[in-house]
Amino acid sequence: MTRAGEQPGSGPTALVVDDEPQMTIIVEFALQTQGFTVLAAHDGATALHLLRTHSVDLVVLDVMMPTMDGLALCQRIRARSEAPIMFLTALAQRDDIIAGLEHGADDYVTKPFHPREVALRAQALVRRRRGAGTTVRVGELVIEPATQTATLAQHRLDLPYNEFKLLHHLAVRRGVPQSWQDLLREVWGTTDLIGGRDVVKSAVYRLRSRLAGIPNGSAYVRTLRGVGYLMPEMAAGAAGAGDDSPAAR
Repeated sequence: MTRAGEQPGSGPTALVVDDEPQMTIIVEFALQTQGFTVLAAHDGATALHLLRTHSVDLVVLDVMMPTMDGLALCQRIRARSEAPIMFLTALAQRDDIIAGLEHGADDYVTKPFHPREVALRAQALVRRRRGAGTTVRVGELVIEPATQTATLAQHRLDLPYNEFKLLHHLAVRRGVPQSWQDLLREVWGTTDLIGGRDVVKSAVYRLRSRLAGIPNGSAYVRTLRGVGYLMPEMAAGAAGAGDDSPAAR
């Protein structure tokens, strides 16, 4: 296990945060099999310190911890870091999973779990993050994945992490309708989330509400009844017009 002051390896670095030392050992070993260097913390304050002093490519986070729970810690991490966050927790109810994703997590794995599955999911999160660094332009929308910033008609969009990922995914696949299942898989990194359609629908609604505050902003995310969601093709510097269909069913 890597401690502060030690030199990390050449692979990605993961921060594992869990108040149970035995759990951090299990997760550490699983991640190391996929080439990760692992930092460990057993409380939120230590985790935030490690984030300030190390370059971290992934955070694996428990929810139920004393003093600062995982949801609060997730929000604080997301405010300062773009590293993917995976919740690894015994809380398996639908509302718990939705809360975790809405607080900015990229994946949610429930205990008990298979260590290799966790390691492969972690590897996929890091690979997806590293492959998403090219500037995307659609009409007057400019998305910079490297800095997690987006502007529309030169107005800065203040987006939570998952809404930024949602906007980026739709922009990269502009002109191609995306079902809620597509979005759940590509943006939230899962296919079997109970209540997944509601998670996607709520995120799309919030994103569209933010875009609607800018002239022509409502043209960028359209709802296609019975199909899903679409960002239309637009020429540089232009925004499309037209009415949106009612919410997807």
